[in-house]
Amino acid sequence: MDVPGLVEGASEGRGLGNTFLDNLNEADALIHIVDISGSTDKNGNAVERLSHNPEEDIKFLENELDQWYLRVIKKGWDKFSRTVVQENLDLKRSLAKQLSGLRVTEAIAQESLKELSLSHRPSEWVPNDLLNLAKELRKRTKPIIIAANKIDIEGAKYNFEKLKEKYEMILCSAEVELALREAAKRNLIKYVPGENKFEILNENKLNEQQKKGIEFMKKFLDEFNSTGIQDVLNKIVFEKLKYIAVFPGGVSKLEDKDGNVLPDCHLLAEGSTALDFAYRIHKDLGDNFIAAITVKDKRRVGREYKLKNMDVIEIAAKK
Repeated sequence: MDVPGLVEGASEGRGLGNTFLDNLNEADALIHIVDISGSTDKNGNAVERLSHNPEEDIKFLENELDQWYLRVIKKGWDKFSRTVVQENLDLKRSLAKQLSGLRVTEAIAQESLKELSLSHRPSEWVPNDLLNLAKELRKRTKPIIIAANKIDIEGAKYNFEKLKEKYEMILCSAEVELALREAAKRNLIKYVPGENKFEILNENKLNEQQKKGIEFMKKFLDEFNSTGIQDVLNKIVFEKLKYIAVFPGGVSKLEDKDGNVLPDCHLLAEGSTALDFAYRIHKDLGDNFIAAITVKDKRRVGREYKLKNMDVIEIAAKK
């Protein structure tokens, strides 16, 4: 989902901040689009390039999210911490239950406690311990990738090089990506989003302005290897969220009625089974599941078969 930028003090309720942040909790991960050229100030106004420090935007968002998590943690904390100690409760299990609204699991709670070396007596924690816990839980439940946008603007590479070691960033140019897609839509070029090159169609029909635009896009891809847009999506989906891509297909037929080869793709959580995949396609396939066939090697597997990334699966079901 696409959401507007936060206002300063959102974690304190400014600008409907609490409502906005609570709605943001529906997200599994976040892509923070930052003007790496420094040509947009904190209020979204256009300014001279390199005049605004993009690190301020990065720190601002992280702080607002951390303060949001801290606000949720502190709600009823005194009673919670006393109860854990008095009743000798399992801390990781109690934390997961208390913070389930933030998607904190027992595993995440355990990893965070271990990382911070926190005492198992939460009543003894100091305020800074709660802030550090908020930060750690936020990182684990809301991983962020920074899309360093406007890298095509002169001087933007300086900011990117300065910040790339401190933050997880991917350089991007939404403008170049949009231009490539528009050119492909007009049948001026053949371009697949995410690729580092394109094919010019009917070069003799291009006017001078189109030739200059295509030359600029070619030069950009030669220098940066991609516009970064697909790279950001791939990293957040496959590396951060650890999804796998699985295709429905048949051993004897991989095309649809229009001749498209493997036109459908499903993203599933790591560890998903053949039965999970059957239900993803259609409830009837899951209810009447007999077996699955891995199309690449034509093996017949059962419902507990763990799917692998890029598997092509045919489902056999009772009719």
